[in-house]
Amino acid sequence: MSSNSDSPTSNQLNQAPTTLKRSMTKRHLIMLSLGGAIGTGLFLGSGQVIAQAGPFGAVLAYIVGGLIAYMVMLCLGELAVNQPVTGSFGAFATKNIGPGTGYMVSWMYWLGWSATLGTEFTAAALLMQEWFPTISVWIWTLIFASAVLISNLSSTRVFAESEFWLSMIKVVTVIIFIALGLAAIFGLISFQGYDSAPLFSNLTAQSWLPNGLLPLFTTMLIVNFAFNGTEMIGIAAGETENPEKNVPKAIHAAVWRLMIFFVGTIIVISALLPYQDAGMVGGHGDGLSSSPFVTVFNFIGIPYAEDLMRFVIITALLSTANSGLYAASRMMWALSIQKQLPRIFSKLTASGTPVIAILVTMIGGLPGLLSEQFGADVIFKNLLGVAAFTMVIVWMSICLSQFNFRRQWKKEGHLLSELKFKTPWYPVLPILGFVCCGITAISMAFDPEMLIGFIGCLVFMLACYLSYYQLYHPASKHKN
Repeated sequence: MSSNSDSPTSNQLNQAPTTLKRSMTKRHLIMLSLGGAIGTGLFLGSGQVIAQAGPFGAVLAYIVGGLIAYMVMLCLGELAVNQPVTGSFGAFATKNIGPGTGYMVSWMYWLGWSATLGTEFTAAALLMQEWFPTISVWIWTLIFASAVLISNLSSTRVFAESEFWLSMIKVVTVIIFIALGLAAIFGLISFQGYDSAPLFSNLTAQSWLPNGLLPLFTTMLIVNFAFNGTEMIGIAAGETENPEKNVPKAIHAAVWRLMIFFVGTIIVISALLPYQDAGMVGGHGDGLSSSPFVTVFNFIGIPYAEDLMRFVIITALLSTANSGLYAASRMMWALSIQKQLPRIFSKLTASGTPVIAILVTMIGGLPGLLSEQFGADVIFKNLLGVAAFTMVIVWMSICLSQFNFRRQWKKEGHLLSELKFKTPWYPVLPILGFVCCGITAISMAFDPEMLIGFIGCLVFMLACYLSYYQLYHPASKHKN
């Protein structure tokens, strides 16, 4: 990088959002979105949703969650295609809601991802230690953190390729799981505990909603969080080739594939395993062995099922950390571009990556390394709550931004035909998406284990607004 900060090239790199290189293709966008969403929540947490809501209730919850995600992504599509900038959520909120909200949304999204980086690395390291008990967790943690850091620092193309292949492992695993599960359901292959094809009798064996309607609502935060990551399409729009064509295609492809993967997985687990034991199947207790994926593979007779799933979950953790570091650092870069962080945070390498933003975001994730040693369950549940809450706040801002954008577009005399991509069913769709996300956010307050994280997020939101109006609002500058 040039040390001459006054040169045209340096000024251009540090000031213009378009200097981030458009290196991502449609396949990268789709896999970035799938990789952000398919993770340990599906591999380890899907059984908990089934145990609480019942088989049919879980299927219904994931369908509703997918539809909410689809509504939000359709709103995002209109914004991202017509204003394709990196760090888009904050920029959209700034333009269409207000600069204070844009500032808050950017920091909330950064918080959600940076807070989970350390736990992703530590969890992956603990799984590796089960294979190599003599090697310290810290060594594996540093190895994984270094690998993700190198992936993000190299170039957007290197990051996109690494995330593509990490995500591919997860996607292939889910496809194989659904295929083998359906074969067992229809009796094409044997399954432990069944002499004949189980078909789908388990889905409604103990009524449609054995625990009532309430679990449908209490599990929605978990279900909605399962779709967290689809919005990364908007983050990457500023670094995508031909965003007008690729972003809408990626949105449709990613959301519908996630719906098929998630609902298909829930149907297979519910049809093959008793729903009461789905959250802690087989009586194995806590840990990897409680994954319904491991149990189904074991009952089908797949050798080394636990080792295979350990490898898949490690790649899932690293994929989440890889995409999370990317998303959070781009938010920090965008804040710097908007002169709401020091200029150094928008400094780009020759390959077009925001090096300082990446390094600082990585440091922000280090406190999570302590979570496995100090109150792991409580810390993890609250970190999950923080990540889920920040996600729904961002999704609410997307819906409101699109609602206001369309109103302003019409007010300025533009025709709808001039939009390169239009959100359908306006204004019902953005309003419905906003309300559904709001209900999900409020539900966090009714979970005692997430209450601390909920209050912490509200305090953080308030601090964002106060700091913006004290430091960056035009009125505050006049006072000074």
